[in-house]
Amino acid sequence: MSRMICGVSVRGASHIRAEKPCEDCYKYQEISDTVALMAVADGHGSDACPFSRTGAKVAVNTFCSVVGGLLANFSDNTELLITYLNREGEVKVAKAIEEEWKRRVWKAHLEHKREVPLNPDGSQKKTAVYRMYGTTLLGLMVLPDFLFAFQLGDGDMMSVDAEHVEPIVETDKILGTETHSLSSENAWKNAVTAVHRRDRDCSQLYMLSTDGFSNSHASEESFWQTCREYFDMVQENGFESVAENLKGWLAETSELGCGDDITVVMNYYDSQADVHE
Repeated sequence: MSRMICGVSVRGASHIRAEKPCEDCYKYQEISDTVALMAVADGHGSDACPFSRTGAKVAVNTFCSVVGGLLANFSDNTELLITYLNREGEVKVAKAIEEEWKRRVWKAHLEHKREVPLNPDGSQKKTAVYRMYGTTLLGLMVLPDFLFAFQLGDGDMMSVDAEHVEPIVETDKILGTETHSLSSENAWKNAVTAVHRRDRDCSQLYMLSTDGFSNSHASEESFWQTCREYFDMVQENGFESVAENLKGWLAETSELGCGDDITVVMNYYDSQADVHE
């Protein structure tokens, strides 16, 4: 089975018109021929979050660092790693991601010599600093036999094969423009995780995307249909062709849709391809 990964962020049509920057970030790491990490983050971009793009960049790096560390710790026992993630994904792993993100944000804030708000007693108000970097985070770890998914805030993680289109993580959709954030106190409590076994005999496309992608569709069914079409195009035209055209397609999606930034990371596994070690 061969693997191909690509990622693209496009500045939203409304952001271009308003001369606002893209607040999304993504990262993927090919740990080995069989293991990959993927992450996307959407900085809130509000007046209260002036450094949210930095927060998003820190978020994707944090996911890869924390989960990469787990991979190293359990490198000799995949089944033990699955057990640990099933038991501790939404608590210990989520706490570790929140704590590491906040540690890195605090360090960056001080290194840039930015003002630190004070509490009435004169102590540093770290919660106010974290809020300035507010962001969502979606992360996926894919191994040969299973995958681990982490989600805090809005966005979508989809799995597509010849028979199914389905979300990797089931989340409670928040109505309106509000979303959960890494900057919140006890943010880990709002994280959702999932562990799924994989079928190695089935070609699969995993898609991580910020909410600008799904929000540019009229309905959930329309969004799922687009995910199906991407899978079909990969199989018909090749992954490289889709990767080359992805940025233009997403820019058009934003222009015709909600106008928000859109980030998509795609990870395709071809069960039919010959793999030469």
